Amino acid sequence: MITGEPVPVEKTKNDKVFAGTINQKGSFQFIAVKVGGETLLSQIIKMVQEAQGSKAPVQKLVDRIAGIFVPVVMTISLVTFITWMLLGGENAFTQALLTSVAVLVIACPCALGLATPTAIMVGIGKGAENNILIKDAESLELGYKVNAIILDKTGTITEGKPVVTNMVFADHVTDYTGLEQILFAMEAQSEHPLAEAVVSFLKHRKVNPIEISNFNSITGKGVRAETLNGTGYFAGNHKLMIDNSLTIDSYLEHLVEEWEEEAKTVIYFGDERKVLGIMAISDKIKETSKEAIKEMLDRGIEVHMLTGDNKKTAEAVSYQVGITNYKGEVLPSDKADFVKMLQGKGKVVAMVGDGINDSQALAQADVSIAMGKGSDIAMDVAKMTLITSDLKAIPKALKLSQKTVMGIRQNLFWAFIYNIIGIPIAAGLLYPINGFLLDPMIAGAAMAFSSVSVVLNSLRLKTIDLA
Repeated sequence: MITGEPVPVEKTKNDKVFAGTINQKGSFQFIAVKVGGETLLSQIIKMVQEAQGSKAPVQKLVDRIAGIFVPVVMTISLVTFITWMLLGGENAFTQALLTSVAVLVIACPCALGLATPTAIMVGIGKGAENNILIKDAESLELGYKVNAIILDKTGTITEGKPVVTNMVFADHVTDYTGLEQILFAMEAQSEHPLAEAVVSFLKHRKVNPIEISNFNSITGKGVRAETLNGTGYFAGNHKLMIDNSLTIDSYLEHLVEEWEEEAKTVIYFGDERKVLGIMAISDKIKETSKEAIKEMLDRGIEVHMLTGDNKKTAEAVSYQVGITNYKGEVLPSDKADFVKMLQGKGKVVAMVGDGINDSQALAQADVSIAMGKGSDIAMDVAKMTLITSDLKAIPKALKLSQKTVMGIRQNLFWAFIYNIIGIPIAAGLLYPINGFLLDPMIAGAAMAFSSVSVVLNSLRLKTIDLA
């Protein structure tokens, strides 16, 4: 919950344990140093609430304009009425009334009022079609300004669950099937998440477990068991092999070094004398992550990766996906502080995450995006949620923001161009030239047409391609 990683954190004597986390195996005694509102989880929730409350909503451009537009139009209508009363001759009152009403009718700010909500409504619908749920129009308006994106690693760039990526037996091994059956039986009785990854892998290979006896789980190291003929087998980490004096071939040792450089966890499997095989387990990078990150970088966006995992794993994953800015062993508060630091540099920051440990940074970011398969608190805090686990939805969301804001600006242009052209004509500007006065009914039709053009332009957003 705190590191955000799929593998549990091993705890030893005098280590800190956190309220809200789960002890997976065994039992222990602990001293409650902080309780209630002082616990780390409570502090995270408190900081999330503070970050949400401190964010001022974006003042809509149309609200500022409307505050000036309405009194200006009423003033123009009044000036038009007075001017025609003074200069209109024998039909002064009739013409003054018609022109002042025509000015008010043609300048009705319906198009102005529709410009923003229609575009945003269509934009939100278009987002839903592309697996992007937008909870707050503010994030849709801000998205196109994003120039720095922070990505969590586990569950965002990676799948968020450990899987076996490699399995190699020693050269002298001939009975692969028999050994796989023994390994399956041992790992099936283990409670460790990495054991689940091995079981899933062997199930996929259609391996059937055999009967074993004297199963023993060795905390922090692995497991031991015996076959029915009394032969002992071990499965676990390197320390388990050393403790039981198991030898390993140089070829397998070389592979272990390679896999560890790739930030993979190695599981050893052996009998009472030698290591018979090794397996590499990693949190697999999503197939589209590298492509999505490249697309963001090509847009000129600064991409950062923050993870609670160790620095070696952070380096390996960032290298594989093409990210040069990364940090490992990062706590939830560190992520939020990093967002503040970028904002202090004038960056518009988007945060993408899926865990409780990301929620504080999500609340602090200008645009917050949660992965749909993540924790409830992350989805609750985020202004956007990706239903898909595909990171390519992020560039789509940013493009949607750009197109929506462009649609709003076009709508405002059409709303104003009608008023700029229509108000002087309605006021009687052409009367001294050709004797033309705009009938209030025609002014009403022109006003309606301006609203229709705004709605049609907004609906055009449904046809845009976000790929």
